[in-house]
This record gives sequence, structure tokens and C-alpha cells, in this order.
Amino acid sequence: MIERIYILESVDPVTFYGVNNMHMQSIRTLFPKLRIVARGNVMKIIGDEEELDLFIRKIREMEEYCEEYNALTEDVIVDIVKGNPSAALKKQDHLIIHGVGGKPVVARSANQQKLVKSFEENDLVFTVGPAGSGKTFVAIALAVRALKNRQVRKIILSRPAVEAGEKLGFLPGEMKDKLDPYLQPLYDALQEMIPAARLKEYIDSNVIQIAPLAFMRGRTLNDAVIILDEAQNTTPHQIKMFLTRLGLHAKMIVTGDITQIDLPASIRSGLVESMRILSRVHGIGKVTFTKKDIVRHKLVQHIVDAYEKHDEQQHDEQQKTTKEQHT
Repeated sequence: MIERIYILESVDPVTFYGVNNMHMQSIRTLFPKLRIVARGNVMKIIGDEEELDLFIRKIREMEEYCEEYNALTEDVIVDIVKGNPSAALKKQDHLIIHGVGGKPVVARSANQQKLVKSFEENDLVFTVGPAGSGKTFVAIALAVRALKNRQVRKIILSRPAVEAGEKLGFLPGEMKDKLDPYLQPLYDALQEMIPAARLKEYIDSNVIQIAPLAFMRGRTLNDAVIILDEAQNTTPHQIKMFLTRLGLHAKMIVTGDITQIDLPASIRSGLVESMRILSRVHGIGKVTFTKKDIVRHKLVQHIVDAYEKHDEQQHDEQQKTTKEQHT
């Protein structure tokens, strides 16, 4: 009898072992000749060498499956141990990654698919469009995929902390507590793609960094996917500072909705200006989402339509008033 140690390095142990260790119970049943003790991400296995070698091979396959799909089931465990091809291994069209619980994250619209392709072909991509079109969600999914595939070592997510009617100094709590509400949409997307324990580990170790735009100053960002969200609310100076943070072996996605600029009327949007200035620079992609790409509740598209009509009416009325004043 010999002893081996196997360490789960790339998956969340809770996902791998299953609720109440149900997956481990199945694994023990399939390997009755072995004694298996699992604590945290470490497994100690005792048995004869031939059986141990088989166990290590199969556990490694299960770990690879769990890393790819963010899920593991008893059926998959049985299929892997018995060498049967699993139906779950079939590739899905336009799949980006598998999220929490194995939920597929796919590029659902033509423009989402265009964003995936543009990200693969360019080191910097501007993507603009209305709320709910999936531009930020797809961008974060691409970043998570690059991290999982070890194409980069970290993900950096940022937003301008535009004060929506409240001054930061008057909000309760420490600086992190004051800033987190601005960054919460980025956390929400990550929580759909990475198991909670794994996500906490990534954030605690700075593999995933989520910070306001002001925190980017002076940094050079290498070996990373960097995403700037809500970029329509940056000033020209801020977005220039951000774009010049791009380092070696890094990719950058800048997202925004130019119909929802919250800056004072006297300040130009950095996103609008940078897209104009950089329009002819090679290696920069641009993807424009439309109302047809909206993937939230069906009412969201109707809301966007209604506000567009309202804005057009106001614009027409202002022009009419201005014309009357000049006659």
C-alpha cells in the first residue's frame, strides 16, 4: 500500500466535491479499493500503485472538466471514470465560457459575436451601445476566458466614479464602502462567471482588480485584460490617461453608451473624442451595438425607444423655440 497526495489547483473545492460531498461519495464508490480523505483542496489517497495511477488520471480529467464548465455532476464523474464520452462535452455555438453552475455564456447577437472576433484580432476595442445590449457582460466574459486559458495573469476592471447626485464625502463608510456602489455592476457580472470562493481568492490576491478610474494613474498594465466601463463619463484627459496604461501582452476593452453622458454640459465626453481621434489607428477595433442587441427584459427596449422619441421631441421643440427667437 502506498500513499499519494493530489491538490486541486484550478477549481473551487465546494463545486468539485458537491453539496454535502455527494461527488466525493460517488468517486469513493467508483474506487472501492482506495481509501480517500479530502480536506480543502488536498486529497490523500491510499491503495496499490496501479489503482492509484488510474485514480490520479481520472481525477485530473474531472478537474479539467470542472475548470472548463464550472460544474461537475455524478453523470459526468461516471462517464469520465468509465471512459464514456460525455454529452456535455459537445461544443455550443458562439460559446465564450461556462459560468457558475455550468451555465453557458454565449455571444447571443451578431454584434456580440462581432465583439468576440474584434477582441481576438485587436489589442484595443471600443464598444458602444444602449443599456442592456450585453457589451459589458461579454467584455468581462472574454476577460475571464483569457484568464482561465492562461493568456493573461490578471483582469483589471474600472469605471469613472461619476457622482450621481451625491457627494462621495457625504456617503457613509470608508473609501471602499463609498466606491463599491459604482463598481457593483462589475462584481455582478463576475459572480455569474466565477464561483464565489474562487472569485474571493482572485480578488484577495489581486488577480482580479476592480477600481475606480482615478486609481489607474501612474500604472503600466502588463499581461492583463483591462476593461473600462461607462467610458462615456470620462473626460478627454481621463480617457487618454487610461488608454496609455496599456502594457505588454495586454488587451483593453472600452465600453460606453454615448446617449447616457452624465458629465456637466460644459465637459466633453472622453469616449466620443477618443473614438474620433483614434478612428484611423491600426490595431483598434470598434463595435457599435443597437437596440436590436438588447438582451434584458423585453420592456427595456420599449423604454429605450420611448426615451429616444422624447429626446427627439425635446430637440425639435428647442430648435423651434430658437428659430422663433431669431425671427
